[in-house]
Amino acid sequence: MNANPVSDVIAFLLQPAWTTVVFWLLVLASIAIARYAFVSIPGQRRAANACDWAFRFSIGAMWWEQTLWKLPPTYTDHPEQPFGETGLAYWMMLMGKHAAVPLQADFVNNIVLPHFYLFAPIVYGLEVLTAVSLILGIFVRFWGVVGALQILNLWLGLYSAPGEWPWTYFFLLVLMLIFALHRYGRASASMRSSLCDRDRRRPWAESCSTRRRKPKLPAGVNRGRSGGPPAT
Repeated sequence: MNANPVSDVIAFLLQPAWTTVVFWLLVLASIAIARYAFVSIPGQRRAANACDWAFRFSIGAMWWEQTLWKLPPTYTDHPEQPFGETGLAYWMMLMGKHAAVPLQADFVNNIVLPHFYLFAPIVYGLEVLTAVSLILGIFVRFWGVVGALQILNLWLGLYSAPGEWPWTYFFLLVLMLIFALHRYGRASASMRSSLCDRDRRRPWAESCSTRRRKPKLPAGVNRGRSGGPPAT
């Protein structure tokens, strides 16, 4: 029987490994954060926001899954094989042969591969942090840009590699840029809007605009308790 998306997902979620436990913790944390935003921020109670979360989470899970075949300390899922035939080193060697930019190929062949165990932890760490950022919705703008740069490296590095479709990496590059541009996972703007709406319904409370534009008073002068003119 051929593999299918359902069987693949089930196998991924039930794989007996420490990475599965960590992933389940990330899943629960992501759901908890999404639920908190839904309950606490009226502006987040829309189907579009739920879809944004699902899309961001799915791509984050993809990043996480792609770290599983390059786990340290060997950075391959087949450590019994000779160096360069499997794992991260194999793909780096492909980049050294098929990069669209000769300078990139020279950098991989002459600097990265001879110092593989210096660069491999950096690659692994960046991919893990990109996955965690997308799954939890934390610092998505920054890590979206970092992820886009990683995909740009793959797009150009594997551009003419046999069996690779360059558009695959280009589409993922565009997705990461969309996440960064629209700051997927950032709810502070909606929260500020909700607070301002609440203040408009409470005329006795200090308004949102007043909080932002409250003038500074000279040293030694105290503001009244209500936030109005200085007390005399």
